[in-house]
Amino acid sequence: MRVLGVNALFHDPAAALVVDGTVVAAAEEERFSRRKHGKRPVPFSAWELPELSARWCLEHAGLDVRDLDAVAYSYDPQLAAPAAELGLHDPWDALRQEYARRTPEFLAEALPGLDPALVRFVPHHTAHAASAGQASPHPDCAVLVLDGRGECGAHLSGHYLDRQLTVLSAQRLPDSVGLFYEDLTEHLGFLRSSDEFKVMALASHGRPRYAAELSRYVHADGSGGFTARPVPWASLAERRPPGAPWTAPHADLAASAQRCLEDVLLDLAADLHRRTGEEALALAGGVALNCVANTRLFREGPFRHVWVQPAAGDAGTALGAALHVAQEKDDVAPMPTAALGRGWSDEELRGWLERAAVPYEEPADIAETVAEELSHDGIVAWFQGRSEFGPRALGHRSLLAHPGHAANLDRLNAVKGREEFRPVAPMVLADRAAELFDGPLPSPYMLFVHDVAPGWRERLPAVVHVDGTARIQTVDPAEEPLVARMVRAFERRTGLPVVVNTSLNTAGRPMVDDPRDALECFGSAPVDLLALGPFAVRRAEVFR
Repeated sequence: MRVLGVNALFHDPAAALVVDGTVVAAAEEERFSRRKHGKRPVPFSAWELPELSARWCLEHAGLDVRDLDAVAYSYDPQLAAPAAELGLHDPWDALRQEYARRTPEFLAEALPGLDPALVRFVPHHTAHAASAGQASPHPDCAVLVLDGRGECGAHLSGHYLDRQLTVLSAQRLPDSVGLFYEDLTEHLGFLRSSDEFKVMALASHGRPRYAAELSRYVHADGSGGFTARPVPWASLAERRPPGAPWTAPHADLAASAQRCLEDVLLDLAADLHRRTGEEALALAGGVALNCVANTRLFREGPFRHVWVQPAAGDAGTALGAALHVAQEKDDVAPMPTAALGRGWSDEELRGWLERAAVPYEEPADIAETVAEELSHDGIVAWFQGRSEFGPRALGHRSLLAHPGHAANLDRLNAVKGREEFRPVAPMVLADRAAELFDGPLPSPYMLFVHDVAPGWRERLPAVVHVDGTARIQTVDPAEEPLVARMVRAFERRTGLPVVVNTSLNTAGRPMVDDPRDALECFGSAPVDLLALGPFAVRRAEVFR
């Protein structure tokens, strides 16, 4: 069975393709359109069909749209209710629902030859759940979904047995811990439905002194649900204008909201464990990208295994919708990797360099060349293999640096135009990780935080956050041989089995995806070396 999955309603439009139960391709539309989160500069900015990513998925698999057995859309308009009935103020809700109902005809226009009758509506939270429960390595598991909103809810707790879902509970709007966190994001001067990770980073600089007050508005109910009502944020800390300096009360408010979120998550997990008895928990929904909360759940929660969908936000519902429909006829295989996007052959990459007329080298081993540059404190743009599905750079579209120099945090934040309080991440060899970091291992998708061992904190100052933690990516040589070889080559030169890894992009722009993006980023940012497949482009040679 050939199923194309599609997300296109709130934000993060994406497409994914599942063939005979196997995930073949998945990509976010922003990587093609270069519009962050798929948003256009108009008031109702969330609607964008994943036209380009869907076409690429089919092209990658050698399929025509007429070869599809189904198109799974991760929203069911028949389950939706008007915003006013849900206690929400959303002036664009009626238009959004009209768009959702007309999705089959919109997709048929975008993908000529598609029969609109093939489009299947999959409930939003069911799609989130499938992206975790069916994609995880655990065929039997509990599943927890938390996000801003779906059709009329903001949460799902369920149980997968042999990859078949039973829904155990759900939380109806307006109560939503995702919207609670989004509201705070906006109050703190960041972009809602986009910058929630900045609130999480800022929380480490504060104390949860408002947690008791916030818990009056946001708390678990002890029976598998929760209350999450609007908070008078300004009564606790004044609104921060975008771009203004943050203050201690802002950080304290972030820390307090983070604590409340974690407390609700722990309570929901405890109820879910009591009802399922499973050892494994799979997480999805935008809240599951909160790696600090994930880690507290791992440390203090009842589950032995916690697996998080690397594209846990709405982009992942394209994959989940496809898996949910595919499961009706096929045995679905676990998600093999997050590297499900576009890739280019060496000769295609050479062609890009020739057309750009930039001097380049073809070293015997690009891993050794990059390790040498990093050992001399150069910054490297690393473009290798297929791009990652989800918001994390996992060694395919990355900026790399030396972790032993504290100034590299500021250097990278300057390159990317980021706030000074935001950390960068270490990639570490999987067989060395336990020596340096304490936390869930392995951690290949950068979705947990780990305590840095005291003996290593002074040796790795660029990647140690203010609270003594780091959001690590473990590198398994069997899964990422080139990245592992580069890290080992760096260790031979420096004694450090760690390389700084952050996403290859600049502020407000989607992650680099194709060779043109890589060359443009290299040309505009102070990067010393571009590793484009097996080729090396040196800044000193291009701009001398």
